[in-house]
Amino acid sequence: MSRQCFVLTAILLQSSLNLFSADPVNTLSDDEKNADFVLMFNGKDFEGWQQSGNWVIEEDGSIFRKNNGGPLKYFAHQMPQDFELRFEWKVARGSNSGVYYRPGQYEYQILDNTTHSDGKNPRTSAASLYFCMAPSKDNTQPVGEWNQGEILCKGSVIKHILNGEAVVDFDYNDPKWTYNKNLIMLRGGNLDQRGGHVSLQDHNDLVWYRNLRFRAISADETINPSLSFKPTAIPDSGYAYEQKWLERQLSQAAEKNKK
Repeated sequence: MSRQCFVLTAILLQSSLNLFSADPVNTLSDDEKNADFVLMFNGKDFEGWQQSGNWVIEEDGSIFRKNNGGPLKYFAHQMPQDFELRFEWKVARGSNSGVYYRPGQYEYQILDNTTHSDGKNPRTSAASLYFCMAPSKDNTQPVGEWNQGEILCKGSVIKHILNGEAVVDFDYNDPKWTYNKNLIMLRGGNLDQRGGHVSLQDHNDLVWYRNLRFRAISADETINPSLSFKPTAIPDSGYAYEQKWLERQLSQAAEKNKK
């Protein structure tokens, strides 16, 4: 056998080993089992979830938002006070969705950045803490390919991970993020509440999810924010939109207080 053929054979053998050593979809790896992760979706039915029939399970074991009808909510367990949530997602061209994970408006944005209008403002782009904190970069896969998402929450520290990189990584009680903290509260996020239920947003678009699992983060586990985290700069047009939105929110709040 020539050296070239030997190398090619070795590469193909290694590829086949990698293929068959991969964990099946909607299962926990040995490491995740050892870390006490909870599998949220079994790929066969919606046990533990509530919806209006607009979400279906594809032959490949993924969750697909097929028709209008509202969010898909996970009720089998309430989220721990501090937790790590892992999931995979993909979108069609122009699609928009989100993963809600704490009481109020804590949303890991799911988006086609290249086509949807929300992709023009980093603070509403994929993996952002929607309308609150922009990711440090666009780390999405091309439309139609699977992305690996992850959320870590420990106290006031929030991390959004996209395809292996922490693209949102901050402590909202740090004074330098006061503006962002105010955005969370104005959107409806209660900074004192914990728990709640994970919800997958129906935004009238085609979106898929799979491999959803979570674990509780123990009190003695340290989760520190990155001191070097720098969100993508917001363009002037984005700030102008935010100011109009904030004015509406403040006006509505003032009207409620009068009643």
